[in-house]
Amino acid sequence: MIDTIARFWKRYLDTLAADHPHRNGTASVLSFGDSPALADELVELVLLGRKRATTSLPIEFTSQGERLPAAGDVSIVTRADNSPVAVIELVEVRLIAFQAVDAAFAAIEGEGDGSLEWWRAAHRRYFRRVCERLGGQFDDATPVLCQVFRVVWPGDGASVA
Repeated sequence: MIDTIARFWKRYLDTLAADHPHRNGTASVLSFGDSPALADELVELVLLGRKRATTSLPIEFTSQGERLPAAGDVSIVTRADNSPVAVIELVEVRLIAFQAVDAAFAAIEGEGDGSLEWWRAAHRRYFRRVCERLGGQFDDATPVLCQVFRVVWPGDGASVA
């Protein structure tokens, strides 16, 4: 699968001008969610242009010795089977309390019915699963990373609305 991702990244770089900053950078590889079904569902929302943000817990990065995401970071988004689908770039990252996430952010995350109520219920369940797995604690005051991204390359002919 590493070869497939490397070829995908090279195809993206081949679309860029010689002096584009992504040519000198690296990309992380990520899939959204914590199950194959959720990963595939969320990547489809990205391709439809509906999902333009994601939310994570800092422990998801610190538990693996990784730095927290920052604006300008580039990632290759994959399906659950690790097949690459799109290249995204973070344009904004905010660390705020879970309870401070607002309706506008919930809407651009693009999941469920797009409402803040749906977002909170779904993310409480998700973050509790993450904390169980990684040994963290979760409540409404827990800091979350609200990350807004843009699709910089939709891959092999996929469409982003």
